[in-house]
Amino acid sequence: MRDLVCVKDFEEFAYKVLPRNTLDYYRSGAGRQETLDNNRRAFSKYKIRPRCLRDVSTRSVSTTALGAKLLMPVGISPSAMQRMAHPEGECANARAAESMGTIFILSTIATSSIEEVAEAAPKCIKWFQLYIYNDREVTINLVKRAEKAGFKALVLTVDTPMFGLRTADLRNKFKLPPHLKLANFEGENSAAVSLRGRKTGSALNNLGELFDASLQWKDIEWLKTITHLPIVLKGILTSEDAVLAADHGVAGVLVSNHGARQVDGWPASIEALPEIAKAVGHRLEVYMDGGISDGTDVFKALALGARMVFIGRPALWGLACGGEEGTRKILNILKTEFEYALAISGCASLEDVRQCMVVHESYYAKL
Repeated sequence: MRDLVCVKDFEEFAYKVLPRNTLDYYRSGAGRQETLDNNRRAFSKYKIRPRCLRDVSTRSVSTTALGAKLLMPVGISPSAMQRMAHPEGECANARAAESMGTIFILSTIATSSIEEVAEAAPKCIKWFQLYIYNDREVTINLVKRAEKAGFKALVLTVDTPMFGLRTADLRNKFKLPPHLKLANFEGENSAAVSLRGRKTGSALNNLGELFDASLQWKDIEWLKTITHLPIVLKGILTSEDAVLAADHGVAGVLVSNHGARQVDGWPASIEALPEIAKAVGHRLEVYMDGGISDGTDVFKALALGARMVFIGRPALWGLACGGEEGTRKILNILKTEFEYALAISGCASLEDVRQCMVVHESYYAKL
């Protein structure tokens, strides 16, 4: 990995080493993948307005999230089935996050169990991503296991009443490799929650059919009755829903378009972020994922209202290239790039990053 010096390098190397079934699952988006392309492209439409002659001799990139102290404002988003990329999968990525002093969010659809990840990275700040299933007992059991294992928050995905149509997975008839399992369902509903045995299309549809598509805002109140953990809603893209989230007492929202994997034509996460931060940034914590591939992306997201950002695919590319060490290097690269962007733009800490320092490119067209 010595010659891999940016996220793009890791991505290109991962494309060479991952099996097609796995690679297409990780990299694909919904429909024509216009939103997937826009997740990255949209960042280039925002420009940094740097300030000069400011003392940046002493710098810090630390922050907090839900009261926890972090050494950097970049965490790892929930991504499913990480052992397809590396034998240690989610455990390796959690250890990488632990070593960098940041947050790891474990997907429900993981190939390492809640308990395995907790044992592998006991000091890591871990959040648990959750779906609500038709069988509410499955949901309750997952929540209780996460609490017992020391996870610090629940991240409820709210943009997935069913899985979106991903052409590559349909074409490949995606299925979980036979040597792997959905570890959080082993011994409990493991037959029903299966990614094998579908003759046509993607086996993900087997799982999506188990989600409760009737969910409404009142179900957030139900979730609050079964847990003492703070709740973050993942998949918010409008100020209207962000206000409803605040009204229902959640601790945070994760502005996300699900890696552009649900419906093509949704906005890029960075495009949706400003209206949400303006609407509820004073009421709850606002995070963002989607399209982060450089330290300047982190700077732009923070200026536009995010407390911190999360990465999904870059952590998978790091995992595929070098396991725990690969993902740690990805996080180190982003941290270093962000530190440079921060200081050279005139900021010594995250508190110095102001909204006026990042503008849409149309700002300059009007001058």
